Amino acid sequence: MSEENGPKGKQIGVVSHYFGEIGVAAIDLMGKVKVGDGLRIKGSTTDFEQAIDSMQIEKESVEKAGRGKSIGIKVGDKVRVGDKVYKI
Repeated sequence: MSEENGPKGKQIGVVSHYFGEIGVAAIDLMGKVKVGDGLRIKGSTTDFEQAIDSMQIEKESVEKAGRGKSIGIKVGDKVRVGDKVYKI
């Protein structure tokens, strides 16, 4: 996966899973993120922005994560596998 500039911001990941019952997205990272960063999640029917309030790697809370990691974050709207994640 290569980083690309999207409609707004730099692509830093892609949604790999969505846990609808708890509103959490699993995101495979290709760039760095930290708590407090703004994200835009964009797909064919998804398009919203939010800040990262907290994130986890394998059920452990972390402040930052980088390329090659898979993080879980609470999302304010439904996302779908394959949606692109941009840092804004």
